[in-house]
Amino acid sequence: MMNISLGQYFPANSPIHRLDPRTKVICGILYIVCAFLCRGTVAFSALLLSALFLVLISRIPLRIVLRGMRPILFIMLFTMVINVFFTTGETLLWEWKFLHIYKEGIFNAAFMAIRIIILILGTSIFMTYTTTPIALTDGIELLLSPLKKIRVPVHEFAMMMTITLRFIPTLVEETEKIIRAQKARGTDFESGGLLKRAKAMIPILVPLFVSSFRRADELATSMECRCYHGGDGRTRMRVLHLRFSDFFTVFLIVLLGAGLVVCNYFDPGYVM
Repeated sequence: MMNISLGQYFPANSPIHRLDPRTKVICGILYIVCAFLCRGTVAFSALLLSALFLVLISRIPLRIVLRGMRPILFIMLFTMVINVFFTTGETLLWEWKFLHIYKEGIFNAAFMAIRIIILILGTSIFMTYTTTPIALTDGIELLLSPLKKIRVPVHEFAMMMTITLRFIPTLVEETEKIIRAQKARGTDFESGGLLKRAKAMIPILVPLFVSSFRRADELATSMECRCYHGGDGRTRMRVLHLRFSDFFTVFLIVLLGAGLVVCNYFDPGYVM
């Protein structure tokens, strides 16, 4: 569980780190859209190369990025198996009783795995890995500021999102401590059937919930002691300003999406 790096910020002096947080939120959303625009081999290959380029220019160690991918391996493998055995097509590669593997199923499984990787990698690179929680809060609040006219609590909404991302690593660390403590008391989490393993999770979930509520109460008390009263009348020490690099980055992501659409129409290989 310590391999989960979602919500962690890694300081570095990279072009992505220097972008405005509003730009990074918009780019993260556009990059997700790009992942769903891909339909062919050329488009998915181009998107995968763009993801590797993002990791390179963000100056985040590759081992950290790969470590963040480990928790989704089960979901990725399960999705690939579903696509391999339940996708029909024209080219049959293997058959045994009721199991059939088609060429189209293998392509769909590979495409779905790449899409899941891009979804996690794009949001992590543009948001959590390269943006501090405070900057992310300011960026989301400024993007949603027009909703204040209809009395939507934008600041509180942005604060809740940021706190959620911030405490994911903390809760993971707390869970790991509870598991080690229960193992030291003789609790077995690995042997037995599914029902027994589910019952073994109760000694973990109960103290985890208690710890979470305690942390939430401590955080609320700390914010009240610092005279926090929401977004009304609050000022910022650093005022955000959009620069040419921000507009150019958004333009590049939009250009990438347009290029992926073109690749879908002129792809000589397999297209979903």
